[in-house]
Amino acid sequence: MQTKKMKKNTIVGLLCCACALLGQLRLTAQQDPMFTQYMFNTLSINPAYAGSKDFLSATAIHRSQWVNFEGAPVTQSVTVHSPLRNESISLGGTIINDAFGPVKQSGIYIDASYRIFMGNRRLAFGIKGGLNLFSANLMDLNPLEENDASFAGNIANKPLPNFGAGVMYYTRRWYVGASVPKLLSNKLLSGDLPDYSGVNNKEIPHAFLIAGGVFDVNLYTKFKPTILVKAVSGAPIAAEATGQFLFYDKFWAGLMYRWQDAAGVLLQYEINRMFKVGYAFDYSLSDIRKYSDGSHEIMLGFDLNRGKTGDVSPRYF
Repeated sequence: MQTKKMKKNTIVGLLCCACALLGQLRLTAQQDPMFTQYMFNTLSINPAYAGSKDFLSATAIHRSQWVNFEGAPVTQSVTVHSPLRNESISLGGTIINDAFGPVKQSGIYIDASYRIFMGNRRLAFGIKGGLNLFSANLMDLNPLEENDASFAGNIANKPLPNFGAGVMYYTRRWYVGASVPKLLSNKLLSGDLPDYSGVNNKEIPHAFLIAGGVFDVNLYTKFKPTILVKAVSGAPIAAEATGQFLFYDKFWAGLMYRWQDAAGVLLQYEINRMFKVGYAFDYSLSDIRKYSDGSHEIMLGFDLNRGKTGDVSPRYF
């Protein structure tokens, strides 16, 4: 049994890991896709989330960003994870497809976590490894420099292997986690691109800090605030906050704000103990709002063995 001193040292170590992960990166361009319903898609950014629900869980999200804006991002993500018989070890998988203008990426990653049980608390360490297939229709572009050899041909399914790591500390009512899901800086295009206002020809590691909690408002209502902070070299730190209310342990409704970028609404309904469905809408606060009709997300969730675990309370994260 762990002593209070050991638990205190564990918490201090977790906070140090979070600061170190975020501090490794300087603040150029954000490349990884974003999701407004990030709190239901945590595995895609933090492998330590694997197994956190104590049963097999799967989530699928489709996001159409900046609708009616030509070449705007369209992203699909599917995650699945479950603890093994040895409950300390959990496995998961992430599939993601992202298209933005002439660029497309499809990736598949395997996630694994190791959990340390401390009463009703969990400390989890995770690793992620996999492959992205990168495609770009470069011949459709108009480069600033004529006859630029870098844009003389298209790229089809260029393999970009990568790996990442994360840590989470959580209970049934709150959690905090830090991660860098891609640690390698793979070169995207052959040759050396000229420096056009900071154009970067590499994948850039993103660091994430995520936290949330659930608080009772009354017998039938709960409040769930969450925050996400993202740091990537060459760009300002991106942050967003979400506040959701849960009514009768069945229906979520809330608002989100992405700093100097967008505001929106989130809705989710638990159909039964196995299925849930969610929707989110973003309204851009930048000048792009003049040219688009906002962003839409649809989420489907599936919990396979929830009824067999003896769990009678809802899972909030």
